[in-house]
Amino acid sequence: MPSFSFLYLLMLMHSTFATSMRPLMQISRAIEWSSERRHLESETGSCRTGNLIDDCWRCDSEWETNRKMLADCAFGFGRNAVGGRDGKLYVVTDSDNDDPLDPIPGTLRYAAIQEEPLWIIFDHDMIINLKEELVMNSYKTIDGRGFNIQISKGPCIAIYNVSNIIIHNIYIHDCVPGGIEVMKNSPQHSTLRGYSDGDGISIYGSRDVWIDHCTLASCHDGLIDVVYGSTSITISNNYMFHHNEVMLMGNNDDFLADKNMQVTIAFNFFGEGLVQRMPR
Repeated sequence: MPSFSFLYLLMLMHSTFATSMRPLMQISRAIEWSSERRHLESETGSCRTGNLIDDCWRCDSEWETNRKMLADCAFGFGRNAVGGRDGKLYVVTDSDNDDPLDPIPGTLRYAAIQEEPLWIIFDHDMIINLKEELVMNSYKTIDGRGFNIQISKGPCIAIYNVSNIIIHNIYIHDCVPGGIEVMKNSPQHSTLRGYSDGDGISIYGSRDVWIDHCTLASCHDGLIDVVYGSTSITISNNYMFHHNEVMLMGNNDDFLADKNMQVTIAFNFFGEGLVQRMPR
């Protein structure tokens, strides 16, 4: 019968062997995964990245003329956000004349408050300094692809009690609180807005929202806040940096409507200088 010391030595040798083999097994799996990916790329073309969203539209060499196909690329809980897919293209030409009470045609605000679906694009690089929050109406896409589009140094984007919003490829930074102000929230209606928090993007009581490929930094409050019963949201491929309170999902533990909140957070990069409120 084997002695206790012999059995202990045998178990120790087995443990040491298993431990030494684990890194080799991990390397083997990595090599196998890399080989499979190279094989996939050779079959499907070098435009494939493994990112479900990017592969959906970037492989189309005519994406600039097929912009609305982006609406079919979302996944997760916000996958049904169509934005302005079923409407006209609207081109922002004016970045300087933001008028919350009487928005001017050609500005971003004019497009954002319209009743009909709109796919909003830009005709040159822009830095837009909003005088008050950009209040969005339903069925809108803000599509910054092709240009450097920044919203900064003013109140930023408010998605309040609406649906079907897509925001793509916008650099949102240095957002500040807004004051009490009367502003248009549709072509026929004005509303008195209270103080805003200074969020980069505030999503309040809304559904079917997709925030993708945006860069957000250095705002007064949150970068992206999702509150008051908002649901069916995807936040993907965004780069966030230099900020304290990054994201807020639900504003109060006692607010029952937030218990049904469904948000997908995927492929985001949480960069340098972030402090708290990040997914774990």
